[in-house]
Amino acid sequence: MRVLWYRTSAGNDPVKKYLLALPAEEAAELYAHLKEIENNGLAAAVTRQLRGRLWEIKYRAQRLLFVLLPGGRLVLLHAFRKSSKKAPPRDVDLAWSRMKEVLETET
Repeated sequence: MRVLWYRTSAGNDPVKKYLLALPAEEAAELYAHLKEIENNGLAAAVTRQLRGRLWEIKYRAQRLLFVLLPGGRLVLLHAFRKSSKKAPPRDVDLAWSRMKEVLETET
C-alpha cells in the first residue's frame, strides 16, 4: 500500500504539518505506524468508516482521516487529536471536502 499526503492548492501538506507539530516521540510513533501500514496494508491499523469513502486510522488519541484510491493508494487528508467520543464535525467536513477534491482529480 502506498501512503500519500494531501496537498492544498498552495502546495501545503496539512497532515505533515500536524505531525511535525507533535512532540518528537509521538510524531515518530505515528510515522512508524504509517510505515507499517505501507508494508502490511490496513490490517496493521485500527480503522473505521466515517462517511462514504472517508475513513479514519485510530492510533492512541490521534486520528488520521483518509480515502483509498485504486492501485492500493491511501491519501491522508486530515489529522487531529481526539478529545471526545465522536469525531468533531468540523474535522470530518474538512476531510470530506479534501476527499471530494482528490476524487475529482482522479477522474
